[in-house]
Amino acid sequence: MTKTFLVLVPAAIWLAGCGSAPPEKRDGSLVPTIAVSTVAAATETWPQIYEAAGTVRARTSAVISAKLMGYVREVKVQAGDRVREGQLLVTLDTRDLDIGSRRAEAAREEVRTAVPEADGAVAAAKANLDLAQVTQGRMLDLFQKKSISNQEFDESSARLKAAQAAYHMAQARRIQLNSKLAQVDQEVRAAEVTRSYADVLAPFAGVVVSKSVDPGSLALPGAPLLTIEREGAFRLEAQVEESHLGAVRVGQPVSVALDGVDRTLDARVSEIVPAVDAASRAYTVKIDLPALTAIRSGLFGRATFQLGSRPLLAIPASAVTERGQLQSVLVADNGIARTRLITAGQKVKDRVEVLSGLTAGEKVIFPVPQGLSDGSRVEVRP
Repeated sequence: MTKTFLVLVPAAIWLAGCGSAPPEKRDGSLVPTIAVSTVAAATETWPQIYEAAGTVRARTSAVISAKLMGYVREVKVQAGDRVREGQLLVTLDTRDLDIGSRRAEAAREEVRTAVPEADGAVAAAKANLDLAQVTQGRMLDLFQKKSISNQEFDESSARLKAAQAAYHMAQARRIQLNSKLAQVDQEVRAAEVTRSYADVLAPFAGVVVSKSVDPGSLALPGAPLLTIEREGAFRLEAQVEESHLGAVRVGQPVSVALDGVDRTLDARVSEIVPAVDAASRAYTVKIDLPALTAIRSGLFGRATFQLGSRPLLAIPASAVTERGQLQSVLVADNGIARTRLITAGQKVKDRVEVLSGLTAGEKVIFPVPQGLSDGSRVEVRP
């Protein structure tokens, strides 16, 4: 008789737990009912998106280098400084260049001082030629009258030819002097241009982002001295997998999220690099960003491309509780709150996609009242 009683009591307790009787506390009092509101897990049509990560780069940047070899005398800027177009950035030692410039100036002055002498020689030769021509005219008249001999006439003709030759020679020397003067002028200008290369100027207004030179360093042609980026003109260079490239086009609107910027930016695709990277199997897509003071080159960003639409199951994002890697919601099941583990997917504004754990039409408790937990009695109210 005692054995039967011991067997029936646990069974009775188990049946009582499976029934619809309201749950009780350990002291025998009833667990209070909590009023809740619910929303149904609904099938919605969302835009199909693709997210690509990338890095912010300046649209316009310049690596500043010297055009000639020389020791750096002075560096006028530091990294982070703002510069204007044409501002002096770096100066090189110009002593050798100054010597070359002065040598060219001296050569030009030497030619210039020879110009008056050459002009005088031309004038003298022209006067001699004029005299020889007049004399020849007179000698010809006398020769025709048989007043002079053939020898005298021939000598007069020879003097005319000599005067003509002397005049042409003086003119040629003057022309040569003009050519020489033009040559030394070009040499002076070339020396001035070369001298100007000692002053390294900013090609545009922007910010100095890096400096790799100090006074006393030897600057070599093509070796980087400074790097300047134009302010307010940045773009995100995102890596798009080759399988999605067909859905991306120039001019397409894109949503961009950047680390350090507390809002989503509206941007557009400006360029698609036609070559694919062999290692990542991705293309580089350049996206122009709006002008914001918070944007800096090197920031990490994500670009969101819309590739169409798709149906999915969605619930309010605030209804999801996250504990570590676990995500769960509370559903109303016959007047009892039950915890349901789910897998959340894409989140858009205040809605989140449910990949698994719920079916369409299930009642998700939202908002979740304070103190509500798994097993609590609930009363669903509109």
